[in-house]
Amino acid sequence: MPLSRASSSDSASTIKASNLNERTPLLAALSPVPTDATVETSIETAEEDHVLQDDDTPLPFGQIMLLCYTRLMEPIAFFSIFPYINAMIHTVGHIKTEDVGFYSGLIESLFSFTQMCVMIAWGKAADRFGRKPCLVFSVLGVAVCTCLFGMSTSIWQMILFRCLAGVFSGTLVTVRTMITEHSTKKTQARAFSYFAFAGNLGIFIGPFLGGLLEHPAEKFTSTFGRIQFFHDYPYALPGFVAASVGFSAAILGVFFLQETLHVHHHRSKSSDGRMSTWELLNYPGVGRVLLIYLYIATMAFIYTAVVPVFLFTPVDLGGIGFTPQLIAGAIGLNGVSQAIWILAIFPPLHRRIGTGSVLRLCAAWWPIFFAANPICHLLRLHRLNAVFWAVGPVSLVIGSGVAMAFTGNQLALNDIAPTHETLGTLNAIALAGSSGVRAISPALATSIYATGVKYHIAGGQLFWIVAITIALGQNLVIRLLPGKAEGKLSPEP
Repeated sequence: MPLSRASSSDSASTIKASNLNERTPLLAALSPVPTDATVETSIETAEEDHVLQDDDTPLPFGQIMLLCYTRLMEPIAFFSIFPYINAMIHTVGHIKTEDVGFYSGLIESLFSFTQMCVMIAWGKAADRFGRKPCLVFSVLGVAVCTCLFGMSTSIWQMILFRCLAGVFSGTLVTVRTMITEHSTKKTQARAFSYFAFAGNLGIFIGPFLGGLLEHPAEKFTSTFGRIQFFHDYPYALPGFVAASVGFSAAILGVFFLQETLHVHHHRSKSSDGRMSTWELLNYPGVGRVLLIYLYIATMAFIYTAVVPVFLFTPVDLGGIGFTPQLIAGAIGLNGVSQAIWILAIFPPLHRRIGTGSVLRLCAAWWPIFFAANPICHLLRLHRLNAVFWAVGPVSLVIGSGVAMAFTGNQLALNDIAPTHETLGTLNAIALAGSSGVRAISPALATSIYATGVKYHIAGGQLFWIVAITIALGQNLVIRLLPGKAEGKLSPEP
């Protein structure tokens, strides 16, 4: 778990003596600037004592569930506009059909770019002023902006409100930090499996709400059809319903959510535990864990961007040639499979082999998962339909196990944090980098895919060749994982 370094063995003893009553193995910092590795032995002794003492602290299930409910707001707000964004740009924004794709990509890229710009500020605010106020304020901001987006009457308003939603994107970093602070080394795997499941659930609910509730006056004439407002603002209802999650989460948070900034370190007037962003990035092991974090995020983003297009592309051009219904079924199967892996398989596997071994297992798995896609194309191309239907769904279900890398990624980030006071900032740095990757990688990936299809490079499989190569590279990158982030639990007494 996150642990600071002292400048001497005497400092290590001070840490050990002054934190005997802490509820978790996270230790407060005495020095923001680490020295060489020769002090690790005394520090590890202090950490071991805390781990043995605190590992049996039960997970506060109610608090974790409330945080997971709050976590739903971000993916619902982000993905709920996907079913109607192109039509909205065309009809409300008065944009020509041939230009719709540009503005659609611009709106989503600006959202991610805005997140990248403000995420570190949210993390620092959470570290300084407390988790709870930042969480409530940010989730309210996203909810309001989501409502306003649905009532936009021009393209510039759509862009403005989407960017403002990105400005209030402190929800995700604060929820991650609070879940970490409610967890121990034994319980964090289970806690973050719930967190990951909530994210997948939000990704599923968001597009469903958007597709069902846009143009309600036309779809539900006996109810919403009688309300002129929904004739004037046909895309407002999905935003209102999505925002209701945020408003309700904020209310529940105000009354029932516990502040966690003080959980591991009783507030002191000393600022020794605080570190600048530059000091944090240069802390031993942090940069390497962040590199692994962003590498895994890149693979996830390029895959999710290309798969719907690959499934839609005709077989003779290099795709699978699925109907919209089959595409939805494949994406749904992938989501359900990921949820099972994260909820049912990851926690016991993590207890047995640790974070590092899970990440290495996924790194070896990922190239095979990617390679299954062009293999399935070949089966379709040669009309081996029986083999395709026997192999395709099974490979998707088994391959979805790579989703365990996302949760393992988060645990490695938690464990490498120098101090409790830097958890919010470190998570913010990781999410800022992830937002930057999300602003660029999908467009780049789909461009590579389109080039391969257009010029029939490698039978239209150019993207998968690139993706498999990137996935193979993860086996090298994962070797950079510091020992402190291996996440191996102490054996049961």
